Amino acid sequence: MMAMGNLGRAVRTLRAVLGPVLGPVAGLQLRLLSSSTQHELKKTPLYEFHLEHGGKMVDFAGWSLPVLYTDSLITSHLHTRSKCSLFDVSHMLQTTITGKDRVKFVESLTVADIAGLKDNQGTLSLLTNDSGGIIDDLIVTKTSDGSLYIVSNAGCMQKDMAHIEERLKVFQGARYDAHMEVMDHALLALQGPAMAKILQPGLNGNLSDLPFMCSIVTSVFGIPDCRVTRCGYTGEDGVEISVEQTNAVQLAELLLNNPDVHLAGLGARDSLRLEAGLCLYGNDISEHTTPVEAGLTWTIGKRRRQAADFPGASVILEQIANKPARRRLGLVSSGAPARQHTAILNKEQEPIGEVTSGCPSPCLKKNIAMGYLPTGCAKAGTPVLLEVRKKLVEAVVTKMPFVPNNYFTGP
Repeated sequence: MMAMGNLGRAVRTLRAVLGPVLGPVAGLQLRLLSSSTQHELKKTPLYEFHLEHGGKMVDFAGWSLPVLYTDSLITSHLHTRSKCSLFDVSHMLQTTITGKDRVKFVESLTVADIAGLKDNQGTLSLLTNDSGGIIDDLIVTKTSDGSLYIVSNAGCMQKDMAHIEERLKVFQGARYDAHMEVMDHALLALQGPAMAKILQPGLNGNLSDLPFMCSIVTSVFGIPDCRVTRCGYTGEDGVEISVEQTNAVQLAELLLNNPDVHLAGLGARDSLRLEAGLCLYGNDISEHTTPVEAGLTWTIGKRRRQAADFPGASVILEQIANKPARRRLGLVSSGAPARQHTAILNKEQEPIGEVTSGCPSPCLKKNIAMGYLPTGCAKAGTPVLLEVRKKLVEAVVTKMPFVPNNYFTGP
């Protein structure tokens, strides 16, 4: 879950400067930072920590964040798949919604069945507009302390806040009880198949009792009051740890004491999520795509479908019943990799769609991409053409994820 725009000139500049060390970048909107630019950007509590560890800092959604460290993106990507990597995702917006009508309020904005969640269970959900478009994707956790904990995209922060605050004012005006608070915590993501082995010795709690999309508040290596949520954006087993800003650097250093943990940046995070078939807001989903078109129908709770009480329900439910005109799908190709806005053509060389994200897959050693095609062309195995640098490249429609997900769903 990362809100980013297109590659454009910024990534070409970055690639020219960093050369082959950059490796694959699927769709990051970022630019190299001058010393004057760095002063203008927001910084996470780990900013100096990144510089000390060789982080190559870039402008991402108004934040100064590392795109990579001393390892190449390919090395970092493969290390995450085989062992474990630590990502700073403190730029993400963390909020809490409280009040006796908090569930009713958040359900008035999203497609999720939040009332049906167990305590300390979360779900991926979508803020939708009245046309069925996706305003943002977010994770909502129903906590045991009487609040809803929400993590949403940094790049959508301003519009999300404006949208929620406007709806909240109307909600409160109708004498409902709900309140929003923006948290000032840092957020660290520990991702990879070795995560449980690395984290368990320092955790006051048993990770085997914490399945995917569930969370606990506990101490981590002696650092108190951490919310540990089993989730992530890589397709691997992992956690995101919400921690007080003053303890963020100490926690990162404690995790790095394990030699199997390496630091990873935005570049590897992006190629990992693409292999996992996960959407990138601003590329693969937007206010001009619906959950059904994006292959996210599963985020709409059964009760919510029956009640048809979420924004854009009439459009979305009609698409569920009768199929949308287009669908998000995967593509595999060889030769030059396709990037965002690459045209997709049929065998008659007629334009039928567009790539939304793409990069070389470090695991598959093939080019992968996702994009939107007419529903009639969305069958796996369908051959298509990609217009890459004014040349036609053969590709085939493929099911996603490209690399199998390894989420921990229980013992």
